[in-house]
Amino acid sequence: MRIFAGVLALCALGGCAAVPMAGPQITSEAPEDVSADIAFANLSARYLDALAELNPVEATRLGNHAYDGNLPEISASARAVQRRTNQGFLAALKTIDTAQLTSDNQVDYALLKNALEYSLWQDETEQQWAWNPQYYNDIVSNSLYSLVARDFAPWPQRFAHIVERMEKLPAFLAESRAQIDIARVPKIHAETVAKQNAGIMEIVDAALLPEVEQSGVPRTRFDAALANLKAAVAEHQTWLDTVLVPGAQGDFRLGTQKYAAKMKFALLSDMTQSDLKAAALKAKQDVRSEMYGMSRAILAEKLGAKAPAMPEVPDGATQQRIIEQGLAYSYANRAPRDQLEQRARETLAQATDFVRERDFVRMPKGAVQIITMPKFWQGNAVAYDDAPGPLERDLPNYYAVSPVPADWTSQQADSFLSEYNMYMLHDLSIHEAMPGHYLQLDHANENPSLLRAVLGSGPFVEGWAVYGEGLMSDEGYLGGMATTDGKLFRLTMLKMRLRSITNTLLDIGIHTEGMTRDDAMRLMMDGAFQQEREAAGKWIRANLTSVQLLSYFSGYEEHTALRAEAQQRWGADFTLRRYHDAVLSHGSPPVKYARALIFELPVE
Repeated sequence: MRIFAGVLALCALGGCAAVPMAGPQITSEAPEDVSADIAFANLSARYLDALAELNPVEATRLGNHAYDGNLPEISASARAVQRRTNQGFLAALKTIDTAQLTSDNQVDYALLKNALEYSLWQDETEQQWAWNPQYYNDIVSNSLYSLVARDFAPWPQRFAHIVERMEKLPAFLAESRAQIDIARVPKIHAETVAKQNAGIMEIVDAALLPEVEQSGVPRTRFDAALANLKAAVAEHQTWLDTVLVPGAQGDFRLGTQKYAAKMKFALLSDMTQSDLKAAALKAKQDVRSEMYGMSRAILAEKLGAKAPAMPEVPDGATQQRIIEQGLAYSYANRAPRDQLEQRARETLAQATDFVRERDFVRMPKGAVQIITMPKFWQGNAVAYDDAPGPLERDLPNYYAVSPVPADWTSQQADSFLSEYNMYMLHDLSIHEAMPGHYLQLDHANENPSLLRAVLGSGPFVEGWAVYGEGLMSDEGYLGGMATTDGKLFRLTMLKMRLRSITNTLLDIGIHTEGMTRDDAMRLMMDGAFQQEREAAGKWIRANLTSVQLLSYFSGYEEHTALRAEAQQRWGADFTLRRYHDAVLSHGSPPVKYARALIFELPVE
């Protein structure tokens, strides 16, 4: 799933600063004659209003277009307003008796409290505003792309707001340079943003200019803004290359204490770091064991008497070799270079038909549009899901699929197509769309809580998508274990699950245990069968971010445990359709809160 600022609203009120320096007005006390539920509903509405006012770019993504011409301020005084706003909402929350709230409102209360406390922690302790230049460049890119990506309003209206933001971006970039403490910036962050800075103009050239030229809108003001923006981006590039990169000396590793705190905020899970690592290590062993058994079956089918020796209990080297030989058959089944996009579309249609036929979950009601991935995203992935914002649930979900970039060499294309082979294309369409993100978020749109949609849980969303991959294999997708295609799909699915497990070990290892690049590359390439190019990219991603990579495995583990509990509680009344529709009916809260709502347990 393509994500701008974390799954749904990562920062909530944190990170981005304020437009109005006085900040939103917050009443600390609820009227005595108002019920707790009404008081909380009013407070939630004020929070969402403040979120839009203080974070105009995030507001656009969420679907509030009252501030589409604005950018957030990022000065120290604006951050002070931010802190007061967060503290004001926390004080207001304390006036509400949670015991008097409905269970659904108790969940949303917990989500809002966590988001506000997380914002304060991000501002005061993590302080990315001081050392992460990519934070600012992401705001710049998203400020433009979010206005051109969807037809939420007539083009002339969106174009006017694009021009307004373009006019303000040079000052924003200049202010971002003033906020950065150069010595605290990690070298990898400086080098990465220096490479990506040109992407701002790529969005203009690839996504914006074609619309401008085709529509024939008046260009005088736009052309002036464009010239100033080009000059500002060039000036920013000079600063990145000559000042920031040479002066960057910070440590990209978050450290044990900060990591534990951030994990608690971001995951809202009962699992500790040690619990999660232990679970990941066991899961790694179990998945590799199943991959070995699947590879033995594939090689026996393909090679017969010529198959290599494959003992039931192999040593490490034998296990590695046999799995690699099994995976080689999946790599060989790949789309022709000029048909990658069409084959990806076909896998989505096939997965959709299978889910409809099996009837183990309600089919989506909302529309999905398959689009060609924008050029400036191509080459990073074959497909992604781009869901509409919570305030624009009537707009279509975009499933973007990518052709192989035209300027790639044959060697680059062959490597890419081997990794994103036909079985991987099936897995991606399952994860990103059916029954993964597209289906899950369609169900979530039926839940009436707007606050929950804005503050949704990354582990719930990503964990469901990983769960969905295994579900499809378990239900016999591509013929299941009765066919070689079904076996190769399951082997590929297990490779992807192993990747989510490895993400967890990688993230914890890098940020809390001093894991080196060599150790990380061995973990990914030997331990999880990833290609060198992909592993190198993941090493950089894990340097640039922290905790988000935990979402896939932690969420999967919680979804798997919740289903097992439902089977135990419901006994003969358990069906996949009943369970899936129930777990998806509550939006995208942390899994522990979905559990409380499904089984009518106390919200803790």
